[in-house]
Formats: sequence, C-alpha cells, structure tokens
Amino acid sequence: SEITLTLIGKPGCHLCEDAEAVVTTVVKSLPELPLTVEELSIEDDKDLFDSYWDQIPVLLINGKVHNYWRIDPERLTTALKELP
Repeated sequence: SEITLTLIGKPGCHLCEDAEAVVTTVVKSLPELPLTVEELSIEDDKDLFDSYWDQIPVLLINGKVHNYWRIDPERLTTALKELP
C-alpha cells in the first residue's frame, strides 16, 4: 500500500532544507516502495504551527512522527523497509 512521507517545516529553515535533501535521497534509493512525499509549512497552518513550531523539521510516516530536527538517512531507510 501507499506510504506517505510528510515533511513539516518552513521557508528559510536550513535544517528543513537538509531534511528535504535526506528524504529525497532515501526515496530515490527505494524505487521498489510506493512512496509519496508531501511538504507542509507551519506558516500555512495554525494547527501545525501550534504542534510543531519548536521541532521543525518534522517527518511523519503515514501520519505518525518518525523524527524531528535532523533526519537520519539510515534510520529512515530502515523504518521504510520494515513497514508492513
């Protein structure tokens, strides 16, 4: 089934840019998985801002928090491969 990665951040955030690069690299390395990536900004959504303003970037896998601040490519790859 489809796997959705949601990257929550904001424009001008260097950690967010780093996280985006890691997510892009990991997704490209796993062409066999049905991965979709969406990016959301805390500046566009008050609920996201209230929930995550002090943790961005935040990466969700299928709506559940996987990690925040720094996204580790090996940990993300392992998590995605272990999904049912």
